[in-house]
Amino acid sequence: MEREELSWRDVEALIDHMLPQIAGHFDVILIITRGGIIPGGIMAEALDIRDVLMAAVEFPRDPELDQFAWPTFLQFPSDTLFRGRRVLIVDDVWDSGRTINTVRGRVKAAGGDVRTCVLHYKPKRSRFPDKQPDFYGAITDRWIIYPWEVDRGPDFALQAPLMVLS
Repeated sequence: MEREELSWRDVEALIDHMLPQIAGHFDVILIITRGGIIPGGIMAEALDIRDVLMAAVEFPRDPELDQFAWPTFLQFPSDTLFRGRRVLIVDDVWDSGRTINTVRGRVKAAGGDVRTCVLHYKPKRSRFPDKQPDFYGAITDRWIIYPWEVDRGPDFALQAPLMVLS
């Protein structure tokens, strides 16, 4: 897969492209960790949304279980924080779409009016052909390396830690 390394200016341009579409429409930003933390924080500041929440979702890494595995919600806000509110869910990329759609379903079940937002949308890799993000900065089929990942390199998640903190 071809790789693309973004600069901070590239990220700002993607967010600036989306902000006019998003402005004034949301009560809450729900950021999916870890990829959504930086773009979600920038959007919360730019849109003056002070109600910023976090969700952390994990799927089993076993390829044999991949299609059928239920996620584990490592962190998720109380349902009462979504009921009757306009919620913008933010992540960095919609690759398979599995994480953001899992979060979307849970927020909808809690009574939130939900929209999704990502910097990059990969429709060819999406497992949800009938869905797409409500807002996205760009469509791509490349492996995106965001500026906050550059020092770690594109394969940082596959490497053993250099030091274990105790």
